Formats: sequence, C-alpha cells, structure tokens
Amino acid sequence: MLDPFDTAGRMSHERFMASFEPFLQANRRTTNTVFHVSLNPSPEDRLTDEQLGEIAREYMERMGYGEQPYIVFKHRDIAREHLHIVSLRIDREGRKLPHDFEARRSVEITRDLEQKYGLHPSIKGQELQNREELRKVDYQKGDVKQQVSSTVRSCLRHYRCASFGEWRTLLEAFNVSAEERTGTIDGRDYAGMI
Repeated sequence: MLDPFDTAGRMSHERFMASFEPFLQANRRTTNTVFHVSLNPSPEDRLTDEQLGEIAREYMERMGYGEQPYIVFKHRDIAREHLHIVSLRIDREGRKLPHDFEARRSVEITRDLEQKYGLHPSIKGQELQNREELRKVDYQKGDVKQQVSSTVRSCLRHYRCASFGEWRTLLEAFNVSAEERTGTIDGRDYAGMI
C-alpha cells in the first residue's frame, strides 16, 4: 500500500486515494463503499493528538475496520474540536464487510471508550442540551453550516426514520432540505445525500 504522506509529512490527496484504489477495484458491485464516522468529545475533554489517535485506532479495531485503510482528521467545523474517520466497507479481496447494527455497535463502543479514557459522557447530561438544539434553522442568524449540522445531529439522535422520505420530511420541519444524489462518474456509481 502507498504511504499517503509526502516527504514533509503532509497528506497527499492523490496518494491517499491511490491507497484505497485496490479495495475499490476488487468490488464494483457494492454501492455503499465508504464508512464515515465523526467522534465528538465533549468540549470539556482536553485531549492530545496522540490520545485522539489512540481512541480513533481502538474505535476502528472494535468496529471491525482495523485492517482497512482509513484516515483520521481533526477539525473544528462545529463549536468543538472533533474527529472524522473515513474508511472502506470492502476488504482487499473485494468482500463487503458486515455492517449490521453498525450504529448500535458504534454507540456501545463510544460509551466504552468514554469510560476507559475518563471522558465526559456524550449522552448523560446532554439530553436537555440536545433537545434545545432541536430548533428550526434560521438562515438570517448566520453560521448556517453550524446550525444545519447541529439540527441534523440532533434529529439523528432523537428520531428514527424508516425511509429517506421520512428523513426529508423531518428535516423540512426544521427548515433543512435534503436530496438524494446518485449517478456515475468515470464509470463509478455513487450514492449520497445533500
């Protein structure tokens, strides 16, 4: 596999994508090939990059993606620093990895990691705060990206939708619209939501 970093230690987008290529080439039938998760420690938790890296590694191992190529990046597009992890749901031989009950397993693993690392619980004590986040997006207030992000996360926590139509209807109640997008680019099928 290619090292996705250049000689200065910066990630090269081209080299990173090239490291995923053998996995994607091995299975062209699977449409939902990308695994993406956001780990959001409490703003009160002050973690070093090494601690965040260890939490991400353990999370991926326990989710069953430890042998997959994945990238972890830290940023602040909401009111706190958090991690995004992107990987593939296809192994090197082209087999689709099982993702049954992935959301439930993710919550259980996250809770275990919170306890192990002495972090503030993401559920306990936030119930009230999360319910307060459930308000309509007000585009005139500005900071639209954070408002939409907060509303979508809160809806995901508090509601279960059986179809994309239900999800779209729920979001519309909070002044957010969602659309499915599918198509083909360079011979590859894609599916997503905007």
